[in-house]
Amino acid sequence: MSNASLSPLPSADRPDVTARLRDALLGASFTADGLLELLGAPAYAALSRSETVPALRATRGDTPLELLVRLFLLQQPVPRARVADVLPVDACLESGWLDRAGDDEVAATVDVRPYGGSDGEDWFIVSDLGCAVGGAGGIGRHARGVVLGVGGASTTLAGLTVRTPVSAALDLGTGSGIQALHAAAHATRVTATDVNPRALHITALTLALSGAPAADLREGSLYAPVAGDETYDLIVSNPPFVISPGARLTYRDGGMSGDDLCRSLVQQTGERLNEGGFAHFLANWQHVEGEDWTDRLRSWVPRGCDAWIVQREVQDVTQYAELWLRDAGDHRGDPADYQARYDAWLDEFEARKVRAVGFGWITLRRTAAAEPSLVAEEWPHPVEQPLGETVRAHFDRVDYLRSHDDAALLEAHFTLAGEVVQEQVGLPGAEDPEHVVLRQNRGMRRATRVDTVGAGFAGVCDGTMSAGRILDAIAQLVGEDPVALRDRTPAQIRLLVEQGFLEPA
Repeated sequence: MSNASLSPLPSADRPDVTARLRDALLGASFTADGLLELLGAPAYAALSRSETVPALRATRGDTPLELLVRLFLLQQPVPRARVADVLPVDACLESGWLDRAGDDEVAATVDVRPYGGSDGEDWFIVSDLGCAVGGAGGIGRHARGVVLGVGGASTTLAGLTVRTPVSAALDLGTGSGIQALHAAAHATRVTATDVNPRALHITALTLALSGAPAADLREGSLYAPVAGDETYDLIVSNPPFVISPGARLTYRDGGMSGDDLCRSLVQQTGERLNEGGFAHFLANWQHVEGEDWTDRLRSWVPRGCDAWIVQREVQDVTQYAELWLRDAGDHRGDPADYQARYDAWLDEFEARKVRAVGFGWITLRRTAAAEPSLVAEEWPHPVEQPLGETVRAHFDRVDYLRSHDDAALLEAHFTLAGEVVQEQVGLPGAEDPEHVVLRQNRGMRRATRVDTVGAGFAGVCDGTMSAGRILDAIAQLVGEDPVALRDRTPAQIRLLVEQGFLEPA
């Protein structure tokens, strides 16, 4: 099945119809909250796993909301006469949102999924039929240009993006437009690019149906559609990062060798960011035999940028190939074809000496600092989304530590971050713990081991005393030389600040 066999899209040039459709959807409570109330948590969660049976069972009635869920989210034909009581059916047929199905029924031409904005907005994500719930579900093997709806990667990127008012934002590889939609809420001007013209059309529909301002939509790969002198305060991209032996599927395969697409994207970003501007990417990277993955990623970071790279998951090459073969539905086809594609994937990895593939996020911030900060770490543990404020605070702490030497740290005042708890680990009945752990219950939810001095120091920090005075008091309590304690403790204070356990008062 080629691009030509994909369903014709609704017109993007009928704002009157789109506005009437939006009003009708909101009037019937076709929203994220409305769906949760109608379907219940189990059926609602099942949709994200591409399982629609629970939702079908929950929409057997005849209310307007049940009708709209079957029509736009579950792609079921519904009686035209009944739709006419809920939607401007003639206008929707004329502009392409609906199509006739038999003599007396209509069907949706696109998926429409209610989506809650970060500030409680009622938005709608438009995508190709069958792609709004749970990803491609095998559709990708039929249609190269298919445009997916909201998935876990989309919401992860949206959640970790720094949300501050900006003048200009750029969404590279916009897909169904979810990142552009988020950016439109806090950017004066939004530019969205995609190599797939169908994705740009769908992004226009997503923005219009969500009541958001239109974006500047440009066709092309990576930064190619952007003029040489254009710079931005925010750049976001959920690129086609899958490392595959060929560019079969537009929505996931970048068409470059190995992880070159992600590398090129990151390396070209520095010159596109304004001073203080942020860039956020999801990416895959190769773990190559004889090479540390952090060294590989460090080489990607452009000059003049601070970077925070977090590896969330690592899969060996067999797990990785199986994941994406299943994503495309290849496991449901001819076994010989499946085996051939699996072999091709492993051949590609073997030729490049790739032993595993990492997944995570990369955040850049343009800086004028003489020595930019570069943090690359592995953190596979649960985090608290949204993380945008946590990301912004990380770079604020980078600036603080860069401008404070050890002497300045001892003169500074700190407070213990909110919802930090202390855990003592040791044998039952022991007089002293073997070690003490500080643990965050917010943001990255980090845990770090400290000595008794570090634990005592953190517990006393309420902003009233300088770090040096606190250490002098601790030295007196434990009978230690205060000068020696002042000499050895700043490194521990620096680490606690860097990881967000302590905040400058």
